[in-house]
Amino acid sequence: MRYELYYWPGIQGRGEFVRLALEDAGADYVEVARQPRGMAAMSRLMESPSVKRPPFAPPFLKTGKLVIAQTANILAFLGPRLGLAPKQEAGRLWAHQLQLTIADWLAEVHDSHHPIGGGLYHEDQKREAKRRAADFTTERLPKFLNYFERVLERNGSRFLVGNAASYVDLSLFQMIEGLRYAFPRAMTTQERKHRRVIALHDRVAARPRLAAYLTSERRLPFNQEGIFRRYPELDDRS
Repeated sequence: MRYELYYWPGIQGRGEFVRLALEDAGADYVEVARQPRGMAAMSRLMESPSVKRPPFAPPFLKTGKLVIAQTANILAFLGPRLGLAPKQEAGRLWAHQLQLTIADWLAEVHDSHHPIGGGLYHEDQKREAKRRAADFTTERLPKFLNYFERVLERNGSRFLVGNAASYVDLSLFQMIEGLRYAFPRAMTTQERKHRRVIALHDRVAARPRLAAYLTSERRLPFNQEGIFRRYPELDDRS
């Protein structure tokens, strides 16, 4: 089965969580918006009256006649098909719950540099962003890391769900990567306190297909257009 992934071509963003699952599984997929006239194709799927169930925004995945949007929803669909989700319903629901928690976390990362509105430039909300980022790094970041550290401890496994890697493990890896880019000072402090989470990150990075992807040109670098952005003043607790 070939998958078509639709997402903005110049950033990792939310699409990267889907890419990691596809790459780890060695799935046959194409990144449509990176192809010639791909942006136009993405717009048509979003705006055409012939699409009865249009996505609100990228990322979305097309396979056959199905068009599936929302990162957590896409991963819940792909997980069982790629061997990255538990076989039992209870485990799949737990994985989906954890992925939704990551989605909440990711939204807070975005709001740390755009606390007033995504339609405004960061420069238009710098004072508010500094306050929001201070709260994020001192209160919210450790709360999310503590939670996933506790999930790993209680599972008694090397992974978040059951005894095998799932798409949630890949997503937690991406969160750590992005947070290291955006908040290197805060993460230096937090990583010493969350050794299970960091060990999981390292295990995911060493998975053969992912290791190859992470060093390839397909892996876009973090930049100042994505969700994870590096503004040194937002990582300064002084």
